[in-house]
Amino acid sequence: MKLMTSIFVAGLAFATAGCTTSISSSSYEPIPGSITYNGQPRTKLTKSPIGSTFTHNFRRFDDRVVEVYQIQPDRSLKIIDRRIIRSWSFLGRDD
Repeated sequence: MKLMTSIFVAGLAFATAGCTTSISSSSYEPIPGSITYNGQPRTKLTKSPIGSTFTHNFRRFDDRVVEVYQIQPDRSLKIIDRRIIRSWSFLGRDD
């Protein structure tokens, strides 16, 4: 019984060794099509409250990209979420 428990614990440790924590919102880099790809936009969202969010949809290759931006205290934009919806999902999965 101890051998089975040891094997199970070793297998569980091996399986979780490759796991990583979730991506923090600070790690999203702009990609072509993002609002902030060539730097922050020149116009500022002055009527929107700080901390409010909005989405931006665009196409990259044949995939649809949905990004969520948050307005920072200095009125700059920060990407807080990105979802890539693959047009060929039968070959892969959505990110």
